[in-house]
Amino acid sequence: MNEIGSLLKSTREITGISLEEAGQDLEIKPVILDNIENGNIGCFKDIYVLKDYIRDYAKYLGLDPNKIVNDFNEYLFEYTSKIPVKEIEEKMEDLQKFEETQEIKIQSPYTDNKRKYKSKSYIFLYIIVIVLVALAIFWSVKQITIDNRVTTMISWTR
Repeated sequence: MNEIGSLLKSTREITGISLEEAGQDLEIKPVILDNIENGNIGCFKDIYVLKDYIRDYAKYLGLDPNKIVNDFNEYLFEYTSKIPVKEIEEKMEDLQKFEETQEIKIQSPYTDNKRKYKSKSYIFLYIIVIVLVALAIFWSVKQITIDNRVTTMISWTR
C-alpha cells in the first residue's frame, strides 16, 4: 500500500497539485487523501469505499485507475492471506469451546412459546384506552343532561 500511496503522492507533487486542491476537485477530504498517500488503510472502515477513493484519485491524477486498483487488490490479498495457521487453529478451538459451553436451542418460530412483545407496554396502552372510553362516556352523558335534567329531544330550548 505504501508503494501505491507514494506513486499517487509523487504524481500529485509532479503535477503541482496540493492536497486541498485535489480534495476540493474530488469532493474528498484532504485528510483522506493524505491517509491514502501514507498507506494508512487502518483509518478506513470500508475497503470498498477506500478502493473507490483510490480509483477516483488515480483517474484524477491521470494514472491508469484499473492498474492501481488491481495493485491494491493484490496488496489486500497478500495482506489478508498472511494470517498464520496457528492463529486460525487457536481461534477455531476457542470457538469450538465456546459453542460446547453454550446450550443451543433450536426452535421453530411457529412453535416458540415466548411472547414477542412485552406485556408492560400493553398495560400502558390498555390504561389509555380505558381513560379515553371513560372520557367519551362522560362527555356523551354531559351532552344529554342540561341543568341536571335529562333531555329527551334532540334540541332543547328554554
